[in-house]
This record gives sequence, C-alpha cells and structure tokens, in this order.
Amino acid sequence: MEKIWLKKYPKGVAPEINADAYTSLVQVLEESFVKYRDRKAFISMDKALTYGDVDTNSTALGAYLQSLGLKKGDRVAVMMPNVLQYPVAISGILRAGYTVVNVNPLYTPRELEHQLNDSGASAIVILENFASTLEKVLSKTKSVKHVILANMGDMLGFKGTIVNFVVRKVKKLVPAYSLPTAVQFNAALSKGKGLSLTKQQLGPQDVAFLQYTGGTTGVSKGATLTHRNVIANILQNDAWLQPVLEKEPKVEQLMILTALPLYHIFALTACFFLGVRAGACCLLIANPRDLPALIKELQKYKVTTFPAVNTLYNALLNHPDFGKIDWKMLKVANGGGMAVQKAVADKWLAATGAPILEGYGLSETAPVLTCNPGDNTAFNGSIGLPVPSTLISIRDEEGKELPLGEVGEITAKGPQVMAGYWQRPEETAKVMTSDGFFRTGDIGRIDNDGYVYIVDRKKDMVNVSGFNVYPNEVEGVMAMHPGVLECAVIGVPDANSGEAVKLFVVKKDPNLTEQELMKFAAEQLTGYKKPKYIEFRSDLPKTNVGKILRRELRDMDKQASTKAA
Repeated sequence: MEKIWLKKYPKGVAPEINADAYTSLVQVLEESFVKYRDRKAFISMDKALTYGDVDTNSTALGAYLQSLGLKKGDRVAVMMPNVLQYPVAISGILRAGYTVVNVNPLYTPRELEHQLNDSGASAIVILENFASTLEKVLSKTKSVKHVILANMGDMLGFKGTIVNFVVRKVKKLVPAYSLPTAVQFNAALSKGKGLSLTKQQLGPQDVAFLQYTGGTTGVSKGATLTHRNVIANILQNDAWLQPVLEKEPKVEQLMILTALPLYHIFALTACFFLGVRAGACCLLIANPRDLPALIKELQKYKVTTFPAVNTLYNALLNHPDFGKIDWKMLKVANGGGMAVQKAVADKWLAATGAPILEGYGLSETAPVLTCNPGDNTAFNGSIGLPVPSTLISIRDEEGKELPLGEVGEITAKGPQVMAGYWQRPEETAKVMTSDGFFRTGDIGRIDNDGYVYIVDRKKDMVNVSGFNVYPNEVEGVMAMHPGVLECAVIGVPDANSGEAVKLFVVKKDPNLTEQELMKFAAEQLTGYKKPKYIEFRSDLPKTNVGKILRRELRDMDKQASTKAA
C-alpha cells in the first residue's frame, strides 16, 4: 500500500512514531510527575492540583486498592464526571497494576449492570450523585466487592463543604441511596497514605482500559486497549500537533479545555494523557451543557487547546455571551466524535481565528486514526490524513481494497488499534480482515492527496429507490440555513421509494417554516436526497458527549407511526 498521504504531511511531522518508547502508561505518568512536579495539572471549580498532588494522591489510592487484595489485571470501574478525583483515580488504578473500566455516569441501572458484569469489575469508584443507580444493581453484579464513594467536594479543601451543601441540599443532585459498605474517597486516600504502593511489572500488552462502545449498533462491548495502544495514540497526537503548538504566541504551559467527559476515549487521550505528557493543565468542566458556567470558565482561563464535538462548538457560537471570550491564546480546536459541519466550522474560524481541525477515530482505536493538518486554514470537509504509523484502506464487502476515490468501508491498521473486544472472540473476528485491518463500520473514500472523507455509518445510510443517501451530507447542507440551530436525518419507510429522508430541526429562527426549508433543500440537494418529511423539535437526543443519537430518533419516529396507525 502506497502512503500517498505522506506528501501532504506538515513540515516537522515524522511518518512513524516509536510505539515502544514507553513500557507502560505508568511510565508516562511518573515521568511527568517528576518533570512537572510543581506545575498545575488539573483545575476544577478554581481549585488546582499540581502534578505532585496527583502523584501523592494516586500513590495513596493505588496502595489502598492493593490492600483490598485485588490482583494485577483486575478491573476497577470509574463512574464520575470531570472532577479532580477522576485523574487521581485513573492514575492510582493504573499504578496499582489494574485495568480501568470507564463508565458513563448517566447510565441507567440496566446499562450499568451490563457493563459491571461484562467487565468483571472487582471495585468501583463512583460519585455519590450516581450512587442510587449503583444501589439498584449491586446485588446483581457477579464480581463487585468494593465501592469507593466520592462526593463533589472531595479535594476542594474548605470550599468542598460548601459545594457539597449546594449539590445535596440546594440543587438536590444526589438522589437518596444506601451503600452501607462503601468507603469514602477521602478515607481511602487517608488510609492509603499510611501504606506502601507495590510497583507492578507492567508491559506494553497488558490491558490498561476497557473502553465500552456506545452500543448504538447493538450490545455495548468493551474495546480492550493495551498500554501500547494508548501510548501509541499519545505519541501520534503529540507528533501531529507539534507544528501547531509551536506557533506564536508562545506559552509557558498549555491549557486544555476538558469539557468532553474523561470517561470518553476522545478526552481520555486528547486531554488527559496528551496533556500529562506535555506538562499541560487540564481545565475540567463537569457539565459542559451549562453554557453560562462554561463561558465564565473560558473568560477566566485562556485555553490554548479545545477538543470538542460539533454540537458544543455550535452551541457556544449561538450563545449571546460568546463574544465576551478572548480567544487570542487558542492554538488548536480539534473536532471529533461526530461530523463537523461547514456552517459551524466557518463561523468558528471567523469568530476565533483558529480553524477546527477535524479528525476521526473510535473507541477501538484509542481513538485517533486521521486528522487534518495544523496548517489547514479552511474547512475542507475531510477527516484529514492518516496520523503517523497508521494505514487507512477503503474496502468492499469482500474485504478487497478499492481504488482511490471509490466509496467503501474505512479500515485501519496501526499500533493504536485495540487487541480485540473483551472476551468476545467471535465479535473481534467480525471486525478484522484477513490481513489485520480493523473494519470501522464507517463508509468513506480517499482522494488523490490521501485525504480521507467519511460518508456515513453503514447502519445510518438511507436507501431511496436504490440510491444511497448519507445523513451527514444532508445534515451538513441543511445546517447552512440561517434559521437552523441543529438538525438530524434518518431514513423512514416509504411505500414508493423503500425509504425516504426525514429531517428533524431545532429552530434558531422561531419563524422558520417547513416550506422555507423544503425550498432551500430543493436548491441545494438533488431530488432523492431532499427531505420528504420535516419535524420541528425543541431539542435533539444526544449522548453525554453531545453526539446526536439518530437511533433514538428512529425509535421515537417508529413509536409515533405505530400509535398513528
């Protein structure tokens, strides 16, 4: 396979990285704990932890976990938003020789039960806001023997008492629960500080994370990410961003906006690990949907790096206080998790001066596979070039590589690709080609310069009279209408064409009409791509990361159709 994309690499970006530069993620962490000891590492609610603080506290937590009798490789779940306890928990679990199981704190009891049982977690570190969910399933889990219970005010000092009062009594964000055997997070730290952490012999192939897929296409599965997988992606991202970060104005320390949840692979790698290795400071945002609070943080702290999803960029741009933020220190905005829309990218560039560099990846690839170069100055509609040491191949249904320009399934090979799905060899075999490429389930093409274009997910594609309609394309076009705030497309059954395009719209202009949108679509889209149905909604269902859930829209539409019949 010819790596035609290398000719478009920015100056200073090497075609390969050394994925064996570190033996484990623990080595990455401990290197930075020494090198940047007095620097601020994480900020939450104006409280900062230095690298030395994270070192001390994670050592204590790791020692406490070892005192419980857990064995090397045991799984420990973490169920929290972006609070200071999160980086301490991840670091402590890894340093003790265990595997981190990241859990979405908004999971329902059914989803939590599945993930705890599937992973075989021996312990869980959980914020008390979500303890009632755990209470409902704890007796049904096969392996969870230890619960470490954190509260929002842990690690905030005196301010923590006030924060806990507000969270519990004023905002009433902690539903009643009963977990009598749980140990408080701060109590675990106190006990651990009187113990010694036994260093574990960890190697590149040891499992660092079980990163569960969103389950949008079936049962949620654990992507088995080894220490080497994550190390590779840290180094790939670092190599890719260096030319951008070296641009003026120079900064003593990077400030990474960490609004994406750390349990999500995008933030885990692009914020936490990439930041730690660079000696950066992560500005932790527990609730990015609280836009007024987020904007206040962005006014106080001048961020240099801003990884986000399209919906967050769009929401900020449309907030009346967006213009009060000073973006002069912003060096790079990375878009991922869902397609970046041209209308949003153009507005962001005009408002901040920093282009959104769209990239692409999955939980199974730790996550980044491709990214647009830092010297790009305008939106190009692509997901960029393969990052160093990565091969991208477009394949047909039989796994045969297609010529440049042809549309097929995006497949990938590189040191960041998972070892497989946790205890699911048959599922793993389904997503790997005979020559070792991972089938992403996404449809795309590669142009003559090596840029990769994602067309859509296989399961989201709409078939109108034999013609393939890709929701991303239609959404991108309709989002350009000035009266549209957000939109999403699904396929619905149609007696004449098999399927038809249905558009869901959240209005920016309250006077926007269906007729106006139909007229716009007719001017911008060929006949079979035009929405046949339009439904206005006050909001669209999203994941906690902000990714629009077409699956839920399909389910709701199906239920509505059934009732109508």
